[in-house]
Amino acid sequence: MYFCRLFPRTLAAASVLTLLALSAQAQTATRPRQATAAAQPTTKTQDQGRTRLENDIFVVESAPEDEAEPEPEASKPRFGVPTGRMTFVEQSMLSAIEERLGTPYRLGATGPSRYDCSGFVWSVFQQAGVSFERTPVRSLWAEFAPPTEDEKYKFGTLVFFNNLRHVGIVADENGFYHASTSHGVMYSRFDDYWTKRIVGFRRVPMTTLVAAAGR
Repeated sequence: MYFCRLFPRTLAAASVLTLLALSAQAQTATRPRQATAAAQPTTKTQDQGRTRLENDIFVVESAPEDEAEPEPEASKPRFGVPTGRMTFVEQSMLSAIEERLGTPYRLGATGPSRYDCSGFVWSVFQQAGVSFERTPVRSLWAEFAPPTEDEKYKFGTLVFFNNLRHVGIVADENGFYHASTSHGVMYSRFDDYWTKRIVGFRRVPMTTLVAAAGR
């Protein structure tokens, strides 16, 4: 008691500091986690004549990982552009996709009886005559350039999800094709589940498509 009477201001200041520290700790614990990748400059290098993007900036999504994927769509997708106006390569890609619908998922598989997401994408382009290296999802993101705004939801554009852990092929502004871990190769809509998980888009160079179509 003598100590308290001798140093009342010191004890009051210490109490205030303790309360402030506890309040700050509580706010940190309840704040939603939303991380952003470190901002690094985008650089370009040449790999066998193709430009590769490195150190690209993207936002890390914060959607719940334990949320179940939607069930497969019962109806076929309606394309923004009639299939009769597709290029030869696009028609070949669509045929390859339809052949694979319903095929089960297996990590690291490239077909024909099992696919993972990047193996599915690679095999579709290969069958259409568009050749590039079979690589993981992050490498596909680094290899191809971002599309223009008009190309984002054009058939054939690559769409990336879940912090670059999943990739699919855009059908149109309504949905995309992919190899789902839960349901295999399927068509999914850009609903609330998938839209909040999008990282970004990449486009296989049109020069590659034209060259493949002319073979």
